[in-house]
Amino acid sequence: MAYLAMRGSGAVNGVSQLHGCVSRQLFAPLFPGWPLAAVPVGHVTNGVHMPTWDSAAADQLWTEACGQERWREMSTNLEADLRRVSDEKLWALRTTSRKSLVEYARESLGRQMAVGGADAPSIARTQARLDPGVLTLGFARRFAAYKRPNLLLHDPERLLRILKNPQRPVQLILAGKAHPADRAGQALIQEWMRFIRRDDANPPVVFLGDYDMLLAENLVQGVDVWINTPRRPWEASGTSGMKVLVNGGLNLSELDGWWAEAYTRETGWALGDGQEHGDDPAWDAAEAGALYERLEQEVIPEFYTRNNQGVPVAWVARIRESMARLTPRFAAGRTVAEYTEQHYLPAAAAYRLRAADHGAVARQLVAGQDALAPKWAGLRFGRVTVETKSERHFISVEVFLNAISQSLVRVELYADGLRAEGAVQQEMTLLHALPGDGGGFVYSATVSSARSASDYTARIMPRGEGLAVPLEVGWILWQK
Repeated sequence: MAYLAMRGSGAVNGVSQLHGCVSRQLFAPLFPGWPLAAVPVGHVTNGVHMPTWDSAAADQLWTEACGQERWREMSTNLEADLRRVSDEKLWALRTTSRKSLVEYARESLGRQMAVGGADAPSIARTQARLDPGVLTLGFARRFAAYKRPNLLLHDPERLLRILKNPQRPVQLILAGKAHPADRAGQALIQEWMRFIRRDDANPPVVFLGDYDMLLAENLVQGVDVWINTPRRPWEASGTSGMKVLVNGGLNLSELDGWWAEAYTRETGWALGDGQEHGDDPAWDAAEAGALYERLEQEVIPEFYTRNNQGVPVAWVARIRESMARLTPRFAAGRTVAEYTEQHYLPAAAAYRLRAADHGAVARQLVAGQDALAPKWAGLRFGRVTVETKSERHFISVEVFLNAISQSLVRVELYADGLRAEGAVQQEMTLLHALPGDGGGFVYSATVSSARSASDYTARIMPRGEGLAVPLEVGWILWQK
């Protein structure tokens, strides 16, 4: 179905920068002969509708700082306006939000346990596990193996020591579901439930059932740190972590999906080395250790290191950077604008071009492809000539078009990209026809001699007004 959709589309995109890269690898077999970077899959990173997910307290803070219409207008001043909010106001937002989440979680737990037949003392003891003044970690999602929801449980005793540190306690609120047919996902939830029910430990961890938008809303509004531990590169984008941004929550996540392009040291914490390691148990163990270490040495100390006014200055500075830099960038307004500019408007223009004059351009494109199809295999390259002077390579190549009109093909000089630089794709100029009746032509191009002439290769591809190459027509011939 994905191949069918791609064949019938005028443009294709992934939902994050990394997802675009992964998708180009997945769909490369559809475009044989094309460099991986030329596989026609771009990316528009997801964004979330911030007014849906912000708390009343967060909405008030943003309104005072940036105005009522901030998400509609998406002013470039949002970042600067938010930076002017004081430490005290930001910390008050987090204190209020965490308290609201704890109250909601206690009520939800009470109803959940009462339905299950628990008595009042048991309910009260479980509700008492949550404290509005304690660092609160959140973790909620579909329970599936690739999301590694049990990475925190890799060493249960170490996790207990982190949670129950008397000087710097931590609490964890979990939620999520597994697909009814996903036995492995259900087993992951059961593993958490066994940990939570340990009578010998009474861990400050709760699991809220019936995960839905209301529960998700309360979680993303109230947690201090949102944890996400997918196995890279399986997380296409992820949006749950985006939803905490507007509320002053911070992210501690694998460098996958949206976080791979969002993370900076000033805005949150990262797991992983930005590489793929498959389902190697040794790597999972190493990342679990790194997660514990990040919590023990960075996250928890920063939260509990307070000034004379009781404000964790470094923590609030991180909140400010996350809210100012990332919230506008991962808001739905930016996403919609990119789809409009990169896809919707070009698609509309392409339609108008092809539909004009009763589809004259469309018929011309089809006629051109019909002319190319039976003769493409007969295209070939002849001699290549290189002359270097004055810091320039003058490259010419003989092309035999097999009686195909020059207007139907594009001859390019190509070189792979180096480091951060993109590939060189320079159209070659038709100089003249070769003598005789062989149908040969000489094309030329001039490029910098900063790169070796051997880096450059000529290639031929179809050409047509408004033709999407290689998405619509994927033929390509390389000089050998």
